[in-house]
Amino acid sequence: MKVTGFPKATYYYWVNCFERVNKDELIEKEMLKIRQEHANAGYRPMSELLKQRGYHVNHKKVQRLMKKLGLRVTSYWHKSRKYNSYKGKVGTVAKNKLHRRFRTSIPHQKITTDTTEFKYYEDGIQKKCYLNPYIDLFNSEVISYHISKQPSYQSIDIALNQALAVTSDCPYRRTFHSDQGWGYQMRDYVSKLKSHRIFQSMSRKGNCHDNSVMENFFGLLKQEIYYGHIFSSFEELEQVIVIWIRYYNTKRIKQKLNWMSPIQFRLNYQNN
Repeated sequence: MKVTGFPKATYYYWVNCFERVNKDELIEKEMLKIRQEHANAGYRPMSELLKQRGYHVNHKKVQRLMKKLGLRVTSYWHKSRKYNSYKGKVGTVAKNKLHRRFRTSIPHQKITTDTTEFKYYEDGIQKKCYLNPYIDLFNSEVISYHISKQPSYQSIDIALNQALAVTSDCPYRRTFHSDQGWGYQMRDYVSKLKSHRIFQSMSRKGNCHDNSVMENFFGLLKQEIYYGHIFSSFEELEQVIVIWIRYYNTKRIKQKLNWMSPIQFRLNYQNN
């Protein structure tokens, strides 16, 4: 103490600081592990994921520890022009049977779909690709999808056939909802739904809120893996989308699903 020139009280204060055990060390290590698996988990999902792993931590403390560890959510919303597949009346336009009733207690009963557009670059030339997913409104699970380089009916049809197979176990008549895009008006699409005794439902023209589940899904997907990134090939972008959809279905928890992933929620329902 004579060498340092510090008062005795100050000296022992700093000694205690250096020797003090970090009581939150295990929690912090677990939070870092969680962030590796859930890159965009905010404090509420982080609190629940800690709880699922045996750490019951107040959400305010989780906020404080996330700030200390620098675990900020780095993804961001970006307003972009919505892909519009509407080409006028080219076939059958169905009535809106869903009427924004997006909830259902029955798996595979209400299905919604849409198409979204992505951009990538090859040799400095901008190109586009298209995602056609089908989502179960019971648990927001992506039950089928197809990615293509052009907006084609074939891509819609491939995903549709997968969705028909997945939902064939539903004991009630199913409803498939979409916007008024040209592909969903096609004779083949309409007749295929009729042959499976499925109600076809369409949003009103120019009303994105009639299919807000799909709008929110596309926004979330692009927020987490697309905005702020540049992709140099179709294959690179396709792989990122495939990996994210798998993560979304199996691991990304939602508060409205009692903090379960879509597939966990469905399996929990089926096992009870």
